[in-house]
Amino acid sequence: MPRSLITPLAAFAVASAWSGSWITGKLGVTGAPPLELSAMRFVIAAIAVAAIAIATRTSIDLGGIGPIALSALFGYVLYNAFVFVGLTMAPASDGALIVPTTIPVLTAVLATLVGERLTPAKVVGFALASCGAALVIATGQSGGNLSVSRLQGDLLMLSGAVCWACYTVLGTITLRERSPLAVVTLAMPIGAALLLPLGFIEHGYRDVASWSTGVWLDILYLALIASVASFTAFYWIVRRVGAGIASLTSYFVPVLTLIMAVVFLGDRPEPLQLAGGLVILAGVRVATLRPAAAATVPEGSA
Repeated sequence: MPRSLITPLAAFAVASAWSGSWITGKLGVTGAPPLELSAMRFVIAAIAVAAIAIATRTSIDLGGIGPIALSALFGYVLYNAFVFVGLTMAPASDGALIVPTTIPVLTAVLATLVGERLTPAKVVGFALASCGAALVIATGQSGGNLSVSRLQGDLLMLSGAVCWACYTVLGTITLRERSPLAVVTLAMPIGAALLLPLGFIEHGYRDVASWSTGVWLDILYLALIASVASFTAFYWIVRRVGAGIASLTSYFVPVLTLIMAVVFLGDRPEPLQLAGGLVILAGVRVATLRPAAAATVPEGSA
């Protein structure tokens, strides 16, 4: 497979997993409290990623764990708390359209703090993708009944986007001396440990035994596919191309979510939503253009 296709395919796979997580997440919080569900998700994910690390003999160094703990706080604890509580107040489509489209802009700004430059191609790409995202959001939500609860849910999910942008930028620090799998192996149990106490705010896990099979299947998807597999792959992309470009992965999510809604839910997207999706893809392509001199940069050096 050509090297030029590896990163886009990895980004597409990650975006597909995240798109599915909006559907499974919404289904999950209809049958289980959001904070308890998030805690169980990361307990399972921590066990799974530890098993993978042992099987692959991944080197785990506990030194300098501060940035990893901070990334777990933002990416696993706060992001999930905001997003999953927000999903109890607003439709999954709101989160799938709002959160992924705001993350790249937030990440691009924050990434300047760790030395990444806003090149002209990135600026134009961000602008194009943001216009396409705005078109998707405006068209998708027109005619909907806006309520205070829905607005609060949207604001919570927007707060989650800020947390994910922080997580992405912190990845450029945590990945300097560790592999993506090593970082996730350390961060997952920290995230689970921080999330577990929050579950006692709800039902204290007394209701776990009554959760349906469907809820547990949703949790397994969120833990194994949307967490272990996609987080490891996402950090691999961050290491390969940097936080700013990696964050553009989230721009695929609204498009893929619309497709999944058609296939699995029978929804009919508006023509303008499809046009917005094409603009998003065009923006991603422009932002990922590199000068010819940079084409020979070896993998993992970014």
